[in-house]
Amino acid sequence: MRQNCIAILCLTLLAGYGADAGSVLDLGDSDFENKIAALDNTLVMFYAPWCGHCKRLKPEYEKAAELLKDDDPPITLAKVDCTEAGKETCSKFGVSGYPTLKIFKGVDVSTDYNGPREASGIVKYMRSQVGPASKELKTPEDLETFLSKDDVGVIAFLAAEDSKLEKTFTKVSDKLREKVRFGNTNNAAVLKKADQKEDTLVLFRPKLLANKFEPDTVVYDGAFDKDDIEKFITTNYNGLVGIRNQDNSKDYKQPLVVAYYAVDYKKNPKGTNYWRNRILKVAQDFKDDFAFAISNKDEFQYELNEYGVEFSPSDKPIITVKNSKGQKFKMEEEFSIASFETFLKKVKTDELTPFLKSEALPDSNDGPVVVAVAKNFDDVVVNNGKDTLIEFYAPWCGHCKKLAPIFDELGTKLKGEDVAIVKMDATANDVPAPFEVSGFPTLFWLPKDQKDKPVRYDSGRDVDDFIKYIAKQATEELKGYDRSGTPKAKTEL
Repeated sequence: MRQNCIAILCLTLLAGYGADAGSVLDLGDSDFENKIAALDNTLVMFYAPWCGHCKRLKPEYEKAAELLKDDDPPITLAKVDCTEAGKETCSKFGVSGYPTLKIFKGVDVSTDYNGPREASGIVKYMRSQVGPASKELKTPEDLETFLSKDDVGVIAFLAAEDSKLEKTFTKVSDKLREKVRFGNTNNAAVLKKADQKEDTLVLFRPKLLANKFEPDTVVYDGAFDKDDIEKFITTNYNGLVGIRNQDNSKDYKQPLVVAYYAVDYKKNPKGTNYWRNRILKVAQDFKDDFAFAISNKDEFQYELNEYGVEFSPSDKPIITVKNSKGQKFKMEEEFSIASFETFLKKVKTDELTPFLKSEALPDSNDGPVVVAVAKNFDDVVVNNGKDTLIEFYAPWCGHCKKLAPIFDELGTKLKGEDVAIVKMDATANDVPAPFEVSGFPTLFWLPKDQKDKPVRYDSGRDVDDFIKYIAKQATEELKGYDRSGTPKAKTEL
């Protein structure tokens, strides 16, 4: 009887702890301080159940918790509902928006979390915040564990005494710790297991991405210079065809070839590599001309929309290219190794017309404000022979709607002047270089003889503000206004 009670008690305790094992720890006012005090490294998400951003983060947060469950030193992911059981805790830590994430060391806040919001990015960021930037590999078993992970690892095989590499490696690993997983060792048995010499730096690609088109390891053969080592790592990190996601997309520079398909190394690694290997086969012959990446087509549907792809029923990759000028190209043919190779050759030799997202040409364009679309942009902006003020807007933007009648009045007042007032829907048309539009409305002034050097307009947005600016900046003095923007007296006949 006593044994049965003990067994039941043990099962009850296991059930209680097992609910959180490998998952997100649910905390509230009653247990937050006690539970978190016993943890060395905790990422806490303060959330509200109705919050849309929280709902989107939740599955990624849970995936990250699962990936981190066996880490040493341990990293715990926890959550606090600020609308119910955790109101006081959220108030204590100044939570005013959702989700708010903070990193705790015991009961103390270490720092606000400003890292990625995708599972692999959360994992990498949190690992970079815990312990030294580089993990010491003390045994051959440590080496095997380090190399068994599904992301790139960089190992410094150091000399047992007076290592020439160690000091530089420490600086590099400290700088890149949030992006790269580092290991180091001076253990003779580990060096023997890895078949490496002392003071050697090696980049190891994960076994998951092994292929016959590029080596599994890359050995650094330069001087022990910090900048050179950093360049070596960043150049080789993504390999010939990188796995591009929301967190690392900015690391990929133009000219860039992207293959979009159902990329999923967790649920379907074999199928994912099936298509990646075909991309690799072609990429090896164009590696000096383009960077290459694969991306999940659902995760990057908004990018595909920019190439006119709303939906693709095919399992085959959709191929796009953005060249060094920012021009876009889409492979129209169904994917095959042969069609992919032919497409890249034509992009390389400028045989293809760039893809242009554009509204239809307006039926009439004689209003006070000229309408620009991608198809007529050169005609109505670049080659119109006039000084030009252009507004890039979004139809849903409140500030743009407020500006619309002011812009119309401005166009009416400057009718007959050597100045064009132009607007363009930047959500429905490709914005050409060198214009940079990151918010709405964005306005630029283009002198008629320097259309390649647009000047961002940041002055007032009343009609008089625009007229004063244009009167001062106009290449030739306006007919109806002096240089100060004051109306000229009309000459009576």
